[in-house]
Formats: sequence, C-alpha cells, structure tokens
Amino acid sequence: MLAEFDLIRRYLMPSQKRLATDGVALGSGDDAALLIPQAGHQLAVSVDTSVVNVHFPHDAPSFAIGHRALAVALSDLAAMGADARWCFMALTLDQRTFNDDAAIHLWMDGFGQGFHGLCQRHAATLAGGDVTAGELAIGVTVMGELPAGRALTRGGARPGDVIAVTGELGGGAGGLALWKRGERDLEHPLLRRYLLPEPRLAAGVALLGLASAAMDISDGLLADLGHLREASGVGAILDKEALPLAEGLESALGRDDAQQAALSGGDDYELLVTLAPGDVAHAQQRLNEQGLALTVIGQCTEALGVQGIAPDHHAGWQHFNEGTP
Repeated sequence: MLAEFDLIRRYLMPSQKRLATDGVALGSGDDAALLIPQAGHQLAVSVDTSVVNVHFPHDAPSFAIGHRALAVALSDLAAMGADARWCFMALTLDQRTFNDDAAIHLWMDGFGQGFHGLCQRHAATLAGGDVTAGELAIGVTVMGELPAGRALTRGGARPGDVIAVTGELGGGAGGLALWKRGERDLEHPLLRRYLLPEPRLAAGVALLGLASAAMDISDGLLADLGHLREASGVGAILDKEALPLAEGLESALGRDDAQQAALSGGDDYELLVTLAPGDVAHAQQRLNEQGLALTVIGQCTEALGVQGIAPDHHAGWQHFNEGTP
C-alpha cells in the first residue's frame, strides 16, 4: 500500500505550478500553507465532515464521495455569497475495506477525480491536508472571498420580506430513499441530487446586495428556516403548495411524502433566502440568467413561529438513523 505522502502527491494535490497562480504562496509539503487573499476582501471559512454511513453510504462510488464531500462544504460559502478560493482536506481511509493495492488505487483515483473535478469547476484550489487510517471520513475546510462588509448572513430578515428558495427541494431525501430501495443508476435525477449535489456558489454571489438573509438547506427546509428565523427574530408563513419539488420526487414517493421530503428531508444544498418584495423580480432575473429558478414560498412575519404547515411535519432529517442501508 502507498504511504501517506505518496497518496497525497499522487491523487490529491495539484501541481506546484498551478498553486503558484491560485493565490497559494506555499502549498502542501510544509507545516502550513501560505495564502494570498485579495485586497479589500473578507475571508469566509467553513469546515464540514462527511462520515461513512452517516452522510453517504459505504458502497457509494468513490467519485461521488469525493464530489459530495467538497460540495456540501462549498454550499456554506454559497450561502454567504462568497467565491470559492481554497480548500483543505483531512481524509481518514479505512484500509480494511480494500483487498489489495490495486483496489485502493482504483478507489483513490475515483475519489480524486470527483473532488478535483468540482474544485476546477468552481476555481477552488486544494492547498493542503492530511491522510490517516481509521473509519472512512472526509473533513473539508473551505475558504472563500467576498468584498468586505457584503456577506449574506442569517440575521438580516425583516417582517414583510418574502421567503424564497433556489432550484428544487426534496431531491436529497428522495435519492436516499431510492438508494435504500436498491436503485444504483447515478443518471437518475434523484440519485444525482443526493450523491452529486451542486453548491449554488454563483447564485450566492448574484444575490449579494439583494437578499436580506440567506443560508443553505442542509438539514431540511423547516429546520434551516428555524435557524434563520431565530437569528433574525422573525416568524414565517409558508405556502406548502408553492414548494418546488425535485424532478421525479412525486412519482417516486407520492404527493404527501414528496412534500414531507421537501420540508424536512435535508441534503438539498439549495439556498434559502429572504428579500424585500421589491427585489424579488431582480433576483429572479439574475438567477434565471444562470438557468436557476428562484421560487417564493412564504413571507416573514412579526409573530414568531411558522404558519401554514401542520404541526405533525418533522422538523429535520437524520440520514441512516436506522443503520446502514
């Protein structure tokens, strides 16, 4: 089996020539990286950990595991309206799952392709990290930049603001349900939404100066709306019938379960935003130019709590809470 530093050099690190052009003064190989932020910008930094059979199934393709581990971390930068710049990875690899060196080479090759492919699409550079042995888990720290003082936060919503979401909801939960049923075709739109989510970085940047508050939808719409409401000190009225359901969700789960997945399923990694009513059309136009919908689903209120949703709807979702599928 390859040694730790051989794995890093062979599958995880970009060339030193590329690092020099990506704001990395010193990359992997020393005790810490040296980065060069742009003048007049703030750094947005977030860390996310993906653990086998908690955040992804053990038998998922390694390409999808690499993509997903980075995507869910980048989604936090999207919620702040930041452009991605750098990331760091701590990979814990379970050697017991591989029969020989050929198997680990194959797995690492797919994992690296998934991770680096998403890095390249969003102009992010893997600037360092670590590899160790243990239960399979991937810790990813991401760093992004945005003009100083312009970050989107959870605390800016006001009574009267509309509540809107990007894209479609429920696809993450729908894909998980299909995986548990034995579906393995990654071309299925729901499985792609679950295993290959797309962080909405361009949408976050486009909403700077328009959205009054924002966050990404990772734990489920109701749970994450609860975080935004608490930070902003507002309540909400939701229109359940306005929820944009993911492609194929209703046919896979039925209408009631599809709406439940959209409200509480989690793993959607769309953006939940609030806007002044007069800014909605402008925001929709900006996102439409990206081929992405922005759907109004409710309104912020002075009265705390959530109206329009039956109290029996679950507030959030815990993946694999009944064990490995």
